[in-house]
Amino acid sequence: MAKRLPRRFAIGVDYGTNSVRALVVDVEDGTEVGTAVFEYPSGEHGVLLDSRNPNLARQNPADYIEGFYRCVRAAIRSIPKSAGFEPENVVGIGVDTTGSTPIPVDENGWPLAFQKRFAKNLAAQAWLWKDHTSYAEAAEITEKARQMGLPYLAKCGGTYSSEWFWSKILHCRRTSPEVFEAAYSWVELADFIPGWLTGNLKPETIPRSICAAGHKAMYHPAWGGLPSEEFLASLDPELVKIRRRYAPEALPADRKAGELIPEIARKVGLRPGIPVAVGAFDAHMGAVGAGIKPGTLVKIIGTSTCDMMVVPMNEDLPDIPGLCGIVPHSIVPGMYGLEAGQSAVGDIFNWFVKYLTPAQYTAKGDPHAALTREAEKLLPGESGLLALDWNNGNRTILVDPLLTGLLIGQTLLTTAPEVYRALVEATAFGALTIIKRFEEYGVAVKEVINCGGIAEKNPFVMQVYADVCNRPMKISRSAQTCALGAAIFGAVVGGVYKSVEQAQRRMTGVKPTVYRPRKAAAAIYARLYELYRKLHDAFGLPHYETSLYDVMKALIAIRKEVRKEV
Repeated sequence: MAKRLPRRFAIGVDYGTNSVRALVVDVEDGTEVGTAVFEYPSGEHGVLLDSRNPNLARQNPADYIEGFYRCVRAAIRSIPKSAGFEPENVVGIGVDTTGSTPIPVDENGWPLAFQKRFAKNLAAQAWLWKDHTSYAEAAEITEKARQMGLPYLAKCGGTYSSEWFWSKILHCRRTSPEVFEAAYSWVELADFIPGWLTGNLKPETIPRSICAAGHKAMYHPAWGGLPSEEFLASLDPELVKIRRRYAPEALPADRKAGELIPEIARKVGLRPGIPVAVGAFDAHMGAVGAGIKPGTLVKIIGTSTCDMMVVPMNEDLPDIPGLCGIVPHSIVPGMYGLEAGQSAVGDIFNWFVKYLTPAQYTAKGDPHAALTREAEKLLPGESGLLALDWNNGNRTILVDPLLTGLLIGQTLLTTAPEVYRALVEATAFGALTIIKRFEEYGVAVKEVINCGGIAEKNPFVMQVYADVCNRPMKISRSAQTCALGAAIFGAVVGGVYKSVEQAQRRMTGVKPTVYRPRKAAAAIYARLYELYRKLHDAFGLPHYETSLYDVMKALIAIRKEVRKEV
């Protein structure tokens, strides 16, 4: 009888908006044997805010380091003895993070926030992805690229975003010059963590992720990497030094960033020398963990959404306006990675619960659950309400952080569950708008796989999405797809698999539950979506000329029809 080989494992570490999670998986089949979460202790649920500026969102880099130690150590300790885990059988580590989340660093790559003089300076912290303070700089970058006739915007949807790398750095230069001048360079969180784990934080040599560089920093092989010094100097000559201190080649996540250094290995109970993959953003690795392939749209639904697709690089692919990037190798190496998304989804539901929900829904238990139960009893169109999902601006397809939320159709009898349902429906209409944009430019959406906390825990939301989009909604098998995707890259750099696709075939899957569209609901939502697009275009496009006179009247007509009002 042949002796059974020891089980081999990979570790995925997922840095989210409010916490960091570690996941230990069996590389043979993706079985998840251990996990742990560390909630960031700084600020409000890990986010440093400023009551004077709702666009500001920063994080304390110390939380990232403490988070790795705490959650990896706890994940290893959570593994049952029956799993056969041994630290020496860990083949690789992968890391995903939020982004664009750039950090100002010194010449050794260490965050300025760790210096005493900058410890309480918000500009010296990590600039979290959802920080929109640089909206003016983003507009300036967009206009300058257009004026100079440069191609940099073509691969990022035609508009540069306030959520991205260069706009944030330029804003720091103008509003916090003491921090900008002290910073030797800026490093994305997705690059910082693998660099720290492998002892290579020097800004000029730290492995830079093609995912971060391509989707957020206008890096593309077509023009030789980052935007030219001439272009950056036209914005501010001081940006040139940031470019010169950026590695010339950005790398996909199936490349090894280095090996785990002894100091960190000892603190978490692992062996030194474990291969560590180049980093990438959470949604991109989440797409891999959900089994993304050509024709599959993966929706990572959480505080915001990211909508990911891949297209083989041997296929013709047009530039698609409004996307967050078309980048070679950024999701699955060897394919174009396409990113879209919504700036707020779960955040919208949380906003309503926090500020506007009556006491009867908050007094006992989870107010989201209470509102969901009541909202689920309503029929599509019954409330007569329609909302826009722009409470944190619009990421795709308008790329405009200065757009805001909207609710119309209220009467003196409108209830909290009716509003809650309208907000859920608004996010679904936003999701459909993204699907239509992909297909408008020839990228067929053959299936949709959802992942994230909302997809896992809220059947009501998933059914609304199925009805609004009029297509089945599948759910990723793993509840921790971002961390699983990171672990898949750990398995690849660890030599277990030759490619990401090979690893996906063994380590990913979907749940048996599928939310299918209901014919009657889909028909009503098709009519409501036409009204949503009127509002979307009227408030989102600068030269929209169609009257909105009929929108309120049409909502009332649909409401009367659904309610069978006399």
